[in-house]
Amino acid sequence: MAKRKRPAQPEARRPKNLPAGRRARNGQGDKQETLITLQLGALPIINRLIERMHLHEFLTRHLPPEDDRTKLATPTVVLVLLKNLLVAREPMYGVAEWASNYAPWLLGLQQEGLKHLHDDRVGRCLDRVFAALDSNLILDIVRHVVSEFDVRLDELHNDSTTITFFGDHADAASEQRRLGRTAPAITWGHNKDHRPDLKQLLYILTVSDDGGIPVYFQAASGNTTDDQTHQATWQVLSELVGSVDFVYVADCKLATMENMTHIAGRGGRFVTVLPATRRENAEFRQRLVEKPQTISWRDVYHLTDQDGELLDAFRVCLDEHVSQEGFRLLWFHSHRKVETDAATRARQLQRAIGELTDLRERLQGPRTRFRQHEKVVAAVDAILDARGVREFLRVQITPHEQETFRQAKRGRPSATTQYRREVTTRFDLSWEIDGQQLDQASRGDGVFPLVTNVRDWDAAQVLQAYKRQPVIEKRFSQLKTDFRVAPVYLQSVTRIVGLLAVYFLALMVQSLLERELRKAMESAGVESLPLYPEGRPCVRPTTRQVLDVFQPLSVHKLLRTGKSPRFFHNELAPLHRQLLKLLRIPATAYGP
Repeated sequence: MAKRKRPAQPEARRPKNLPAGRRARNGQGDKQETLITLQLGALPIINRLIERMHLHEFLTRHLPPEDDRTKLATPTVVLVLLKNLLVAREPMYGVAEWASNYAPWLLGLQQEGLKHLHDDRVGRCLDRVFAALDSNLILDIVRHVVSEFDVRLDELHNDSTTITFFGDHADAASEQRRLGRTAPAITWGHNKDHRPDLKQLLYILTVSDDGGIPVYFQAASGNTTDDQTHQATWQVLSELVGSVDFVYVADCKLATMENMTHIAGRGGRFVTVLPATRRENAEFRQRLVEKPQTISWRDVYHLTDQDGELLDAFRVCLDEHVSQEGFRLLWFHSHRKVETDAATRARQLQRAIGELTDLRERLQGPRTRFRQHEKVVAAVDAILDARGVREFLRVQITPHEQETFRQAKRGRPSATTQYRREVTTRFDLSWEIDGQQLDQASRGDGVFPLVTNVRDWDAAQVLQAYKRQPVIEKRFSQLKTDFRVAPVYLQSVTRIVGLLAVYFLALMVQSLLERELRKAMESAGVESLPLYPEGRPCVRPTTRQVLDVFQPLSVHKLLRTGKSPRFFHNELAPLHRQLLKLLRIPATAYGP
């Protein structure tokens, strides 16, 4: 888990022997009074969702049996860690300190249980979560959530991201059997965070179109390619849904003959984008260059913002095509993508020219290592291929001889000193932009192909299904920003995978809270909530905003010698009461 950034502290993070909560004392002797402040925050709201999800019940059912020496039950520790990820995202060694400042009954803890909530205990619990992942733990939780919250599973979106690791992780260099199941390898692969110098795991996630609710996750070895994961993922989703009657949406790694025929051959349906390397792509783009008048387009979809302003306009080719596997191939044109494609190409050209300029300076340096023509060609090719601009830049490598004279023998030069002539070959670079190739490439700007075997959808429905794919990117963004999943500082791969499973549950709780609140706003006719600074309206509230609003709430416990404790709660603001009402949580969850 990520380290916190905090200001400079004294030698100890907290004074020694400080009891839980924030305390203030007054008086002396028999009349001493102690005021203990315990945070409530958004835990009552989170607890309500966890109760509806029956997480404690499913964890108890699927986790391995407890050891007789266990002081704190694994389901309790896992749920404390889950709540910590949602609220504070403390490192493992800070979970106990964080928990000590909250009302213990909201964490399912007794006061004496805090001393057992140390990082070693949390790590051992993560080992047990890893061991339970083969016992249908995730599927049982998701099935209940789908039923309890009435989540539609007619359209599911799949994608993957990489979780980056620092350190050696030599024990996880290859896949091994650990705790009764196969543990993935932490190794190098295609890093989607552009960190090829670091090892990684592949985090595969599937979410529903209905609210972007995570419904399945898998941690795979860092060198696993996306096209190897789709068949197994689709099979598990079929088991989850109970049928093949759903549309599986994924990126171009799904568009292989093996993946598409596997899904279609079992009655499944899919929508994906055709890779740029396919022959059908090259043929259609060649037609755009040579015979654009033979391609007819029609408007199919207009994307607008909340104010009705046009963001993008989509057209579809009137002539449907067929992929080499026999599936529908639809060609779309995006007005906005025309601008982004042109800007991307210009940016790549600019970067390539800058790198060629740097290379030319290195070639002309006195200590250049490029003495052979083949090395110069390889360096130029690497730049052009990396930037994808080979067809747009014509690079000329010009050799020229450079002569130098050295004394034939050692000694002080004189009128009779003889010199030896030495000739070395140096290279220079020049380039020019191929305007004709640029013009031809620009004719394909904004064009992209979608492949599907869904026959009863028109072009607009296929397009809109694929345009909903970014909902999963939002979950990945929350995973890496809100929850700060990477870098991970654990060493044990089993604990890392167990932690990723808890992150999956955190994403599920977060997305369910957003979905429940937005649905309640729609049902109640509430257009916005004053969640932004200065009470500005928010049309689509997020979980982070709700948690921040409730964060200051706490309960104060007054202890007086010889008298029963008294409790004082913060007064709820109108916004608090409105949110609790929309979420159908009684205000008494925050006191009488």
